[in-house]
Amino acid sequence: MSVERWTDETIDKFAATAATAIAANSEGIASIREVIREATAVSNERMSRIDEQLEDLTAVTQAIGRDVAQLVATQQAAEQERAELRQATLGIANLLASLDSDRPTILRKLNAIENKVDRLLEQQ
Repeated sequence: MSVERWTDETIDKFAATAATAIAANSEGIASIREVIREATAVSNERMSRIDEQLEDLTAVTQAIGRDVAQLVATQQAAEQERAELRQATLGIANLLASLDSDRPTILRKLNAIENKVDRLLEQQ
């Protein structure tokens, strides 16, 4: 095996090539850093928009929750009012049934009164 000896010229060319590669690499790194900065800025902007949307959704969710609670309260009140109406309806039905059962008695009494009035009129 032979060892190759580098001349000053070869070393200078190698140094120039390395310097060029380092400069290109530095430019690439700078470019990557800029891309990272831009991506971070875009990401931060998106996060801000997401936060705003989340706040809006939270407000909407809370409003829906209040509306649902109000609806439940209204339904409970309506249920209570329906129960009261049902009781009143049953009371009216019982009253009508009672009147129907009293009708023959009332008719007999009215007939008796009518007969007495007829007799009184005949007597005069």
